[in-house]
Amino acid sequence: MSDRKIMLPTDRLDYSPIAGRRRLALPDGARMAVWVIVNVEEWDPREPMPRTVLTPPAGGAPMPDIPNWAWHEYGNRVGFWRLLEALDEAQICAVLAINGSAIARYMPIAQAALDRGWEFIGHGFSQKNMQKVANEREDIRRRTATAIRGVTGNNPRGWLGPGLTETWETPDLLAEEGYDYVCDWVLDDQPVWLKTRARPIVNLPYTQECNDVAMMLIQHHKASEYYDRAVDQFDQIYRDAAKSARIMALVVHPYIMGAPHRLKYFRNALAHIRAHQDVLFWTGEQILDWFLRADAQNTGSATG
Repeated sequence: MSDRKIMLPTDRLDYSPIAGRRRLALPDGARMAVWVIVNVEEWDPREPMPRTVLTPPAGGAPMPDIPNWAWHEYGNRVGFWRLLEALDEAQICAVLAINGSAIARYMPIAQAALDRGWEFIGHGFSQKNMQKVANEREDIRRRTATAIRGVTGNNPRGWLGPGLTETWETPDLLAEEGYDYVCDWVLDDQPVWLKTRARPIVNLPYTQECNDVAMMLIQHHKASEYYDRAVDQFDQIYRDAAKSARIMALVVHPYIMGAPHRLKYFRNALAHIRAHQDVLFWTGEQILDWFLRADAQNTGSATG
């Protein structure tokens, strides 16, 4: 951390009640947009596992932790391909939030996403808290962005911190390094602007509620909870969107919702949402570009 003054969250954005804002309208009469984010990570077997499914008989965090490393590895070897099939069936172009190091390790996954036109967004170079990264700027630009550009030919426009973690400077560094949006601030159903020490950056609505990590690993719900919660959340946000457009995110990890006993609940949730003709499935950059146009029009009409 430099000697610059820390910007608190309340310094980065003002309180804005959603009921008092100018109307946001999606194209072609759509009420809301849904984006699906698939998180692909590489877990370093030389370090403690980011999450665990099985504890050792005597406790502690032994290394190597083969059971938990293998649990996660199953997701990338098998689970991802189940998720991919479900998304293909629903004709959804998803977003791949991927560790920079995971691209080389799991190149067939990156290639499958590339072949389908998915958007790639930065998810840290490795799966660790941003507070534990030795050089955050290097991680954001020289490692993560470089790895993604090597596959897509373009710099990523979006960023999702591992575990949604940030340092005090993360939004500043993202803006300075050319990112256009971040997903870590789960506080609204519409995109919002975050102030930085340079240019502002957009935060897109992400989710902690319709997120398989929260439901399955932290709250320990049955697999069917994903469907129940996704449908209930969608139905309410769809109702809210009658007056102004809303955004909803669905988040999955291959080692969680890609498990054989869970996949059908993700597939069925997609089918429920797909049945609504006035709902768009967009990528993050599609949502961003729409919001930038809509925000410019609203600003212009307010000052014109």
